[in-house]
Amino acid sequence: MKRERMSHSSTERHPRGLGDLARLIGFTLLIASVVRELRLPKEQRTWRGIVFGKIPYDLRPPTFERLKAATWNPDDSHVLVPTALGVGWTVNFAALRGLFGASAA
Repeated sequence: MKRERMSHSSTERHPRGLGDLARLIGFTLLIASVVRELRLPKEQRTWRGIVFGKIPYDLRPPTFERLKAATWNPDDSHVLVPTALGVGWTVNFAALRGLFGASAA
């Protein structure tokens, strides 16, 4: 009976462990972004940029215009664009729609 419980709890940990890893990576990127900004003189802080040489971040309060430009921008052909809030990328649904529209024609 004890053995059965142990194997059950170990299978529950596996999927959750992957989610925990993703949260840890996200939190680490967020902290690295904040630290990067705080190391700059106050007048040079923009609260947006690149961390670890590749990953974009934008920690400014979001505006409707920036959210819309990130999630729906038909003028940009990139499907993944820098996020309007946080660390990483956002899906540009206009570009995604263009890809599916082009493949259907």
